[in-house]
Amino acid sequence: MTTTYNCTSDDERAQGLEHAQRAISEKKCVVFPTDTVYGIAADAFSPQAVTMLLVSKGRSRTMPPPVLIPRVNALDGLATDVSADARKLAEAFWPGGLTLILHAQPSLDWDLGETKGTVALRMPDDEIAQELLTLTGPLAVSSANRTGHAPGQTAAAAREQLADSVEVYLEGGFRPLEGEAAVPSTIVDATGPRLRVVRNGAVSLDQLREHVPGVLGLGEIPMAEEEPVGAAPVAETPVEAAPVAKTPSGSSVVEPKAPGAAEVTAAPSPDRDSRP
Repeated sequence: MTTTYNCTSDDERAQGLEHAQRAISEKKCVVFPTDTVYGIAADAFSPQAVTMLLVSKGRSRTMPPPVLIPRVNALDGLATDVSADARKLAEAFWPGGLTLILHAQPSLDWDLGETKGTVALRMPDDEIAQELLTLTGPLAVSSANRTGHAPGQTAAAAREQLADSVEVYLEGGFRPLEGEAAVPSTIVDATGPRLRVVRNGAVSLDQLREHVPGVLGLGEIPMAEEEPVGAAPVAETPVEAAPVAKTPSGSSVVEPKAPGAAEVTAAPSPDRDSRP
């Protein structure tokens, strides 16, 4: 039975969190507030639960949801080959509006969709979200809305769209505050040799570069290293046609490819509607 709890009341909040924890353990979905907008959540380690989440939203497996975590030290349990630069950003901006795309731990038994071996992780800066994540562990979370509709800014608004596909709604008031525009998290791809912004959001590029100066901005291509003075000239070799990559905004960016260079496959971006 679908139930809404008013989490501005201490008693209802405790009851709601208990019910939400039980619902997650039963592979059902819950809606709760985050520091961006409301999210619909499911057990990240249950393929059945993640499928329920995607069906509730009307999404396919090609748009895997990010995973929200309760603590920074959960990073190493879920991701592998975490670079020092990625770790710097996590330590600087978690909890907060930064999502990191990382290589998923291959030993984990989970199926978030077509992730190509990556996982998008974030630690939200919201008290109710943190309390729930502490009880449940990592959750697969996407914005609490049907695909093509605006994310709900209250649990009541989310329920109008998601109805009985969700077991528990935790109402915590407006997210963001009433009258303010929703700002999604900034997404940084940390699976390559250089960190790269793939979605602008709550954390600006200047803020990122205060901690990691080499972060590439959205659509930015790194400049080729300058040839050392006095170096022997390099013989010209025919270059194959450069592949065309799509930026998150849909525009085309030509990325030069040196002869004999290995093909590089970009990490998939998480659910684009995924604001939490």
